[in-house]
Order: sequence, then structure tokens, then C-alpha cells
Amino acid sequence: MKILIFGLLLIFFAVSGCVENSVTGTPIQNATVNVMSGNLTYPAYLASPSAEGKKPAIVLVHSFNGLEPGYRDMTDDLARDGYVVLSPEWQTFEKRPGDEMIDNLIRDSVAYLRARPDVDADRLGLTGFCAGGRYTMLFLPQMAEFRSGVAWYGFPYSGGFSNQSRPADFIDQLRAPMLIIHGTYDQSSPVADIYSYAEALNASGKYFELKVYQGKPHGFMIENGQLARNPEARDAYREMVNFFNRTLRGI
Repeated sequence: MKILIFGLLLIFFAVSGCVENSVTGTPIQNATVNVMSGNLTYPAYLASPSAEGKKPAIVLVHSFNGLEPGYRDMTDDLARDGYVVLSPEWQTFEKRPGDEMIDNLIRDSVAYLRARPDVDADRLGLTGFCAGGRYTMLFLPQMAEFRSGVAWYGFPYSGGFSNQSRPADFIDQLRAPMLIIHGTYDQSSPVADIYSYAEALNASGKYFELKVYQGKPHGFMIENGQLARNPEARDAYREMVNFFNRTLRGI
């Protein structure tokens, strides 16, 4: 277990095409693709490093506000950091789908990635934001395909749109390490619930890491649809990448 707080007093500095990172020069490929799930065709944004060879892959689950431009930028950034990333638009057919529909879509997204020649099928990660954070907490324990996950401002005690299962009820099934990222000013998902969830994970002997940002609200990684670039957002992004580097790449 690792718990860090980023605040005023305590700061830890720990369409198809080809895009080039202006900092590293790392080329990536990105495109809108289709993922078949439950006889439905979901659009998804895909980004991958252009270099040859198999890479670890990540399924990214956007927030309730949809696949905003900021999530596409984050998908590209993760590709520049060495990952094949698939971000399905899970609200394509229903604004508030039941958990079974998302369960199937995530599993079919995994199947899509595993079928790609540039993906190492044994090194898969899951990350999600807001409702996607809840899905990460909910499905990481139930899907053995994932080796780790990052849950951003999720809802561990929520039954979702249809009052179904609570992620906290699946703690005993969790085998993969999880990083939880949250803000202390989150009114939608109070940080007190995250602390309670962390205590339950710890009591069950599950490995997790918790990074809390003092003063940050719900959804702090996306501002007006765009990827936030403030110091806390940049730090939070690096926390996610470093966690996936350790758990999926061993570095």
C-alpha cells in the first residue's frame, strides 16, 4: 500500500494518422476504429506507438461526459509513453447503460486489442474516469485479463445507473494492483468514501496505491473538455504512467 497526498503543504515530485511528440519525437499512429459488442458496433479511439514489436496495452474508459477531446489527447500521450490504447465510446447507444453492457464492451475491447499483432496479450491494463473510475473498481477484480488498473475519482459504494453492484463488494476478488487517484474537493464522490474503500482494501490485504490531490474537484483531469495541463494534472498523469510502467512493463 502506498498513500500520497499532493497539496499546498506537501508535494511529492515523484481520424487516422501519424502524430509526432514535440518533446521526444516519438511517432504514434491514431485512428477511429470499431469494436463489436453485443451485436452493436461501438466507435473507439485507438492510438499506438509506430515502433515495431509487441507493446503493453490499456483500455481507457471515459467519464459520463463522453469521449471528450481531452481523453483523445490522453490516449495519444499514453501511446507516446509506449502503450497501445483503446478508448471505446461506451455511451454510443445508451447514456446510462447497465453494467452488463459495459462488462461486455470492456471484454470485447480486450479481445480487439489481443487480436492486434503489436499487442502483448499478457500485459493489459485498465483505467477509467468518473463513471469509468467506478467501472475500473468494479471490473478489475472480475476480469483476470488485466494485470493492473488505475481508477480516477471513482465511486466505490455506488451501484451505478441501475443500482446494481457496488465495487466495494468485489474487494475479495481483486488480484491485480490498483492505483486510486482522487481530489479532496470532490463533491460527487466524497474523499471520505475513498478513504473507507482504501481501509477495506488494506484490511483484505489487497495491494493498492492512493494518490490524493488537496483541493482538486471531481473530474480535475479534464477542463472544459480539454486535458488539463496544470502541475497537479501533470503529476497525476505521471503517477498513472509510472504505475503502469511498474506493473505492466517491470520498469
